[in-house]
Amino acid sequence: MHKRMTITLDEAVYDGLYRRIGKRKMSQFIEDLLRPHVLDTALEAGYEAMAADHEREAEAQEWCNGLAGDMAHETR
Repeated sequence: MHKRMTITLDEAVYDGLYRRIGKRKMSQFIEDLLRPHVLDTALEAGYEAMAADHEREAEAQEWCNGLAGDMAHETR
């Protein structure tokens, strides 16, 4: 669902946006610029990509298990 919002821009900024992007594409352009700054989707996508890398996950699990084993030996 989209919400309507009114913003104020410097006239030169608006004119440049109008020339480069076009009137009907301004909202999407601004939304695309703002999205990574206000939503955590980039971080979430990064975690999903890392979790999908099964080889890397196996290596990380092996490293964690080795570290836990080392710590167990140190506490005795």
